[in-house]
Amino acid sequence: MNVEIIKTAVAGTVESSDIMITIEPTQSNTIEIDLESSVEKQFGRQIRQMIETTLANLKVNSAKVTAVDKGALDCAIQARTITAVYRAAEQENFDWKEIDSWNA
Repeated sequence: MNVEIIKTAVAGTVESSDIMITIEPTQSNTIEIDLESSVEKQFGRQIRQMIETTLANLKVNSAKVTAVDKGALDCAIQARTITAVYRAAEQENFDWKEIDSWNA
């Protein structure tokens, strides 16, 4: 079952070593990622890949994602993306243990 993004939601901050993820619904049935990062040249591909992989694991097929990165580690990118998705889908329960199987 796919997760439907029904409203705009935000997770994270623009503090150092964090990332702010904003997820919005879209009509396009695609994932669109707009990334702003001071380390985009070095790590932009990896940041986008982490967001895309997390969305795929959550079964999100349609969303506009705006990410403002301030040097976040992969675990922070993943956690902020998960939180934003669940807020945007108005889902309150998440099995955090499921993430272990994603990273295995």
